[in-house]
Amino acid sequence: MSEKRILAINPGSTSTKIAVYEGTKNVFLKTLRHSTEELQPFSNIASQFQFRKEIILAELQQAGIEIESLGVIVGRGGLVKPIPSGVYEVNEALVNDLIHPVLGEHASNLGGLIALDIAKTIAGARAFIADPVVVDELQDVARISGQPELPRLSIFHALNQKAIARTHARSLNRKYEDLNLIVAHLGGGISVGAHREGKVVDVNNALDGEGPFSPERSGTLPAGMLAKLCFSGKATLDEVKKMITGKGGLVAHLGTNSAYDVELAAKSGDAKALLIQNAMAYQVGKEIGSLAAVLKGKVDGILLTGGIAHNPDLVNYIKEMVSFIAPVTVYPGEDEMEALAMNGLMVMRGETTPLIYQ
Repeated sequence: MSEKRILAINPGSTSTKIAVYEGTKNVFLKTLRHSTEELQPFSNIASQFQFRKEIILAELQQAGIEIESLGVIVGRGGLVKPIPSGVYEVNEALVNDLIHPVLGEHASNLGGLIALDIAKTIAGARAFIADPVVVDELQDVARISGQPELPRLSIFHALNQKAIARTHARSLNRKYEDLNLIVAHLGGGISVGAHREGKVVDVNNALDGEGPFSPERSGTLPAGMLAKLCFSGKATLDEVKKMITGKGGLVAHLGTNSAYDVELAAKSGDAKALLIQNAMAYQVGKEIGSLAAVLKGKVDGILLTGGIAHNPDLVNYIKEMVSFIAPVTVYPGEDEMEALAMNGLMVMRGETTPLIYQ
């Protein structure tokens, strides 16, 4: 495949991020915001497909980027079947599961669909998804919970965790597959994964109720108290689900999903804000410690990433808890667009072989 440009597409609930790369160089980056009024006419996420695709094409045209210059289009993967990490060419089976998602609707389901639709209009272009949130490399023993009908699930920030782990490996002149790492993604959701020789063998379900609480998610809750609430008549199923994901964590405690606002409040002397921020950091440290046991103490590094990793007080709290385990390296923020594009580039350069979704 000749080295043409790469288009990365990352649809979110109220935005669509697009980026164009020439090799490793970013030549265009744009976040398209979608107002409530714009999205109101659409009954579900799937029905937003044409709207979002047309906005993407209009932005590329306005930026003077010719569609024919694109050779690879990589979309953010959605809530499809659990799959191993890697790059997947968009095929009929994947399209079906993006349209009728196995684990529920999410804007990221549109990424692969739009990528394929655009690729079809370009001679020789190919469409892919890379490391969706449903990447599942759990070791069998990690899947077992105390109830057979409630197995542990792998839903986490696979794209950013894998990209940061590979970046760290390169900084050491090592291969990702030769390292044991613990990676904590600290964002709107928080996921902490044990990476053993290139596989995430254990990780908390960061979507709906496991691990540390985060700006919008409750994380692990006391099961007995949660069961009582569910049958108390005080909350409907939808309300409980929203409490777990959307209105949990910082939102429940402090009325905001802005970790930065909480950071400022804590610095200004707000005792409650400081306590809640410390509790969130404490739970992250505790999760990292548990994964050190999963890796049997053989940990080459602990990596902190995501937007909240910009907070030095929170980072230092975690470091004080876990630095005895292994060196802690901070990669603040996240660059999912670059991660998507670099996965596409690896395919273009023959450095990785696309997997087949079945």
